[in-house]
Order: sequence, then structure tokens, then C-alpha cells
Amino acid sequence: MITKREDIRNIAIIAHVDHGKTTLVDELLKQSGTFRENQEVAERVMDSNDIERERGITILSKNTAITYKNTKINIIDTPGHADFGGEVERVLKMVDGVVLVVDAFEGVMPQTKFVLQKALELDLSVIVCINKIDRPEARSSEVIDEILELFIDLEANDKQLDCPFIYASAKSGYAIANLDDERKDMQPLFECIINNIPAPKGNPEAAAQMLISTIDYNEFVGRIGIGKIENGHIKVNQDVMIVNHHDSSVHKRVRVTKLYTFHGLNKTEINEATIGDIVAVSGISDIHIGDTLCSLENPVAIPFQKISEPTLSMDFMVNDSPLAGKEGKYVTSRHIRDRLFKELNTDVSLRVEENTNSENSFKVSGRGELHLSVLIENMRREGYEFAVSKAEVLYHYDERGHKLEPIELAYIDVPDEFTGSVIQKLSQRKGELLGMTPINGGYTRLQFSIPSRGLIGYRGEFLTDTKGNGIINTSFEGYEPYKGDISYRKTGSLIAYEDGETVTYGLFNAQDRGTLFVGPGEKVYSGMIVGESPRTEDIEVNVCKTKHLTNTRSSSADEALRLIPPKILSLEQALDYIDTDELLEVTPSSLRIRKKILDSTLRYRANKK
Repeated sequence: MITKREDIRNIAIIAHVDHGKTTLVDELLKQSGTFRENQEVAERVMDSNDIERERGITILSKNTAITYKNTKINIIDTPGHADFGGEVERVLKMVDGVVLVVDAFEGVMPQTKFVLQKALELDLSVIVCINKIDRPEARSSEVIDEILELFIDLEANDKQLDCPFIYASAKSGYAIANLDDERKDMQPLFECIINNIPAPKGNPEAAAQMLISTIDYNEFVGRIGIGKIENGHIKVNQDVMIVNHHDSSVHKRVRVTKLYTFHGLNKTEINEATIGDIVAVSGISDIHIGDTLCSLENPVAIPFQKISEPTLSMDFMVNDSPLAGKEGKYVTSRHIRDRLFKELNTDVSLRVEENTNSENSFKVSGRGELHLSVLIENMRREGYEFAVSKAEVLYHYDERGHKLEPIELAYIDVPDEFTGSVIQKLSQRKGELLGMTPINGGYTRLQFSIPSRGLIGYRGEFLTDTKGNGIINTSFEGYEPYKGDISYRKTGSLIAYEDGETVTYGLFNAQDRGTLFVGPGEKVYSGMIVGESPRTEDIEVNVCKTKHLTNTRSSSADEALRLIPPKILSLEQALDYIDTDELLEVTPSSLRIRKKILDSTLRYRANKK
């Protein structure tokens, strides 16, 4: 018999990047009494990963739970960046409704459309929360019109179109149902969730069924599967069957050794859970996202959401430079292979293949440059040393054999004075201007359709062109016919002539040739890139050159040599900078750019072919 659990609500908070999801969850946790009166709580408490805190973005979906008027509300905080869309797609199967957060100034953005489309496809109930209404330039009524237009574009049904709207300032800690209401706390949002998000339903008497949507890992208990119980009960020490709707080879009997439920930021151990509960299960070593835990008597799998395909790939390979193995802890192909395949357990959007032409190289495909750069940064911090190639797009082919490439929709907010240079640069990269609208504060919003490869290496250039005042947001739109060749870089490289250590005298002579990436006293090797040349061709420079000593002295000869400070590239900037014939050498303490072919004679011959 199908019954409802009226004491539970399961929701996901979805939005575009920087629209305030994590801050909103912070405030819901605080005002529900989850923390003690005197408890010290970090800002954006749900962003627990180091990289998330440093960059101010959410990368991983996370579970939490609060209690409001005897109703438990399970909340999933999701990423807003397009590169981590797979994290959003897989957790929506756990919930019965979503809170769509939209910035009261920025309005509907590419990722707003993506996450809302996924929620509507699963027929989830929607609450729209217009956040940041305390911004001086907020335009709440216009944003509501944009959202309703988006619902119509996505062919929402009448029930979805009739969704409730809530206005909030997560930072100031209040929500209101109407703009002229008194602004005091989050109670209107809590009430809206209880009244508009349906209670989970299922058959508590039926055979157990639970779809695993997230994998957590703990050094003490190993892999932890997180999901919602659809039917029946799951108990500690119960024998269950793992099956997978999309993979018939998965069929294994296992035992649940521990069962946890969520409360605030903690997991609480329990003995039994039933329909509608979002729980974590430990003790099963080879559990994966998309698996279903079900009873031995009736092992029926639940279909899992199909995750969107990757659009970009990079080669990860063993570092073979002259400085290889001196800084990393894990340097062999076996170490790199194990780490990449381990990442597949928790990241459903990633693909890893072994390269057929090299046993020391792996093709890693993801949803975008940020997706892959976060993986590189995590591996680097864990002590891995390796090299990566330039990101390349993944092409598809239609029935007639025509080449298709991934196309992105780019929304670009720039000060009016820079629109000309942005349009010119993106047009050179095969971008097509779809729209141009003035927005508040002397800014213009440009809408472009552009090949994914046209955006590779552009973000750094974009920040320079707009003096750091531009904002670029993209979302994957689909595959279209190949748009023609794009030259990634208009500048050449300054290449170190010999192995050694950089010397002030050598750097002083080299700095006239271009912008240097290295300072004095750094180890370099022949074929390593030490700077950027303003010309299109590469130039070899000797940054290890020392001054010949003579017994001749003059009043000006020994004055201190003045060096221009080197341009230190971040990981993203280095990935943007490298060209197709170059590699980025990544170690726990260094980032070095090098030519694939280090020997200058062999490199010259290869370029002549």
C-alpha cells in the first residue's frame, strides 16, 4: 500500500553559480536551531572542501538535514557551475522538490536554465526563491518575468507554472512572501517548503529498494553509499542485493553493517530506516553511484538518471622531464592510473581511458576546463606528479560522417567601453553574437553561441581585456557542424636553451625578448618554456648565462641589474596558455610549461614536416 511520510520533506537547492545557494543553506541551518547558541560556525559551512573554500564555489553535492515544527527537511546543496552539472543531475533522484535560487539582479543565467530543465524533466515541484533582494540594483519584478518566460520555454505544465515565489536575502537572514512584508527571519521559506513540496511516498510493506545517488569516503569505514529509500525498510545487519538497471552484470549479495541518517552537519547512527528517509550505508566495499540496494526476494533495480556526456579531454601522462621524480610522492603510471580510476567512483561526469599508443598516458574527459583543473589541483595536493596536455574538444560525427563539435551558450556582462574588443575577440574564435542588451550600472550583456574550443584559453585574455570587470558564464547547448579552424594563440614562447639554474644576468638579457615566467635561482632545463614572446615564433634564450669576469672596471658596469618581476601563472592560467605542442608539468610544489619535444633539433625537424 502506497503511503506518504508527512513528517519528511526532501529538497535540493539549485541555482546558477554565485546566486547564494550555500549561504541560504547556512541560514536555514542557523535558524532551525541546528547549532548551539554559542557555537562558532564558519561562513559557507557546507563548502567543506579546501578548494571550495578558496575559490568560493561549490564543487560537490552535500547532504544536510534540519527539523522545523516536527518535520524533518533533508536538504541537498548542489554546485552552480556548469562544469559540475553531473553533480546536480544525479542527486535530483533523491528529492521530491527543488528550491530554485535566482539572483535579484543577474536574473536567469545559463545554469539556471540547465538545472531547472533537469528538475522539470523529473516532474519535481519547484519553489522559486529570488535572492539578494537587498542589493541596491535589484530588479525583482523583471526577474520574475524572466523566470516565467524560462518556464514557458522549457514547456512546464500548468502545475509547475503555478509555483510559489519567495523573496529573500540569505546574507541578511530573512525571507518574505511579498515584497512589502516585514523582513525578520526565514520562517516564510520554511512554511513554503512544508506546504508546497510533496511528502515522499512509497510502500513500507514492499521489498526494500534504495537507489545510490552519492558516494562518500571515510578512511575508517571505507565507501559510504547515500540515497533515498523508495520502498520497504533497511536495517543494520540486513542482507541485501546490489543490482544496476543499466548494467546486468552487477548482481551481488552484501550486508549493511552501519546505517546513518543526517542531522545538521553530522551523520547519526540508526538501526532502521523506511520510505522517504535519505540515509548513508557503510560496509559495502564495491558500491557505486547508480546501484540499487534491494531485498534478496525481489531484486528490482531503479533506473538512474542519464548523465550528460563530457565535452573536453586532456591527456594525463607520466612526467618524463629532466626534473621528474624530485618533488612528487606518486610518480609512476600505476599510481596515476589508480588515482584516476578511483575518481570515477565519485565523479559520474568523468571518463578515463587508457591511451592505446602509450602505456604511460591516460585520456581524461570532463565537462569543462574547471572540472579537469579541480581534479589536477586535488591530485597535486595529494602528492602526485604528472604532465597534462592542452585540453581538446570531443567531436561527434553524424550518419553522413560530417564532423560535429560541442557548442556553448555564453552570457557575458562587460562594461560598455569593452564591448567592442570582446565582440572582436569572440568573433575571431568563431563566436556568433545572438543578442546585446544594456543592464544596470553601465554594463552590457552579450549573448554568444560559440564552439567549446573557442573558449579554451580565452578566460585569462577576457579578464585582461575587461580590466577584471567582466563576467563570463557558459552552458553546453548541443552539437553543431564544425565551424572551421581556430588559432589558439597569437604569441610564441621563450624556451630555455640549456639545463641549469636561472641567473640574474641571463634573465636581464632575456627580459627584453618578452614576458618571463621565472625568477632568479630557479631550476630550468632545455626545452622548458620560461616566458612568452610577443612574436608568433618561439625564441630560445639562455637564462642560465653568467657574466664573464674581467679585470676591467668602469663606474657604471657593476650597477645592480634591475629585473622586471616575473609573471607567475596559476594552474588555470597555465592550462589556458599551453599550446598543442606543449605540456604542463604538475608537481606538488611547481608548475612548469615545456615543449613536448625537448631537444631543439628534433623539434625543428618535427615542425618542418
